[in-house]
Amino acid sequence: MLGRMTTTRPGSRLGAVAMLLCSATSLQFGAVLAVGLFPEMGSWAVNALRLAFAAAILHVLARPALHRWAARQWRAALLLGVAMGGMNGTFYAAIERIPLGTAVAIEFLGPLLLSAVLSRRARDLVWVGLAAAGMALIGIDSITGVALDPIGVLFALLAAGCWAAYIHTGATSGALIPGLGGLFVALVVGALMSLPLGLEGVALAAGDLRLLGLAALTAVLASLIPYSLDYLALRRLPRPVFGVLMSLEPVVATACGWLLLAQVPSALKLGAVALVVAASVGITLSGARGAPPHEARPGLRRRRTGSGGRTPGRRSSASRCGPSHRRGRG
Repeated sequence: MLGRMTTTRPGSRLGAVAMLLCSATSLQFGAVLAVGLFPEMGSWAVNALRLAFAAAILHVLARPALHRWAARQWRAALLLGVAMGGMNGTFYAAIERIPLGTAVAIEFLGPLLLSAVLSRRARDLVWVGLAAAGMALIGIDSITGVALDPIGVLFALLAAGCWAAYIHTGATSGALIPGLGGLFVALVVGALMSLPLGLEGVALAAGDLRLLGLAALTAVLASLIPYSLDYLALRRLPRPVFGVLMSLEPVVATACGWLLLAQVPSALKLGAVALVVAASVGITLSGARGAPPHEARPGLRRRRTGSGGRTPGRRSSASRCGPSHRRGRG
């Protein structure tokens, strides 16, 4: 089935798979680097600087013609920025308090639930139930083992909701605004949203070239590299394959947290991640089978630009968006 959905050569597809795995790894390395900066600057300051650096880099590369925009284009870009700012800020606040892999697994609930709602197929509720079972395992583990910070869990849930809003506003922005101008404005808005809560940390970093350099590196790892690799991979892979590969991000996040941050996951947390990944894969493939032939092609996903942000897709593909349209996340 998948072979009929793309004309790319096997070698090209294999290269695209490698790009996506590198993209996910770069994104989580960026998150790990950000976690290391939290004790000195705080999560909101790190997020503000990361988004600001990402916006500066994107402006140099894209040079958006903002003066030509109509009012509705500005409105779409600003709404996208609010969603992006909320998504990135709350995700960083979450990983400041709870393990990286757990936060990513919880955050995946946002696009997964949105995908189920937009699909209007009752059978997709099975995949939502599977993800809910994963969240139940996290709750049980928190009660019987090492308790999760409830504020961190709340921030992760808020990030999930903002991720869903990002997909919706990203579809509108992508349809109305050519090029990457909408993404640039969204990054600026997101940085400004985090600035009031991170003002003290930003002021501290302003006088420290080391901190500024690490914040810039976080922007490159969590934004520029993942976005570029995703953009290239999307030209070579069918949407179902792309979505399944992106569903592996909680696994990559758990591995990075384990190996680089000494966040050793319990058996129940590993089970929760497995259930969320299975639900994401299931709902992605289910959506692809139910899509009309003209929609069975690669779409653009959201990765938290500068958070993990990815570029939003056009309305036609986002109308059946699944977890592959993220963020993400980090």
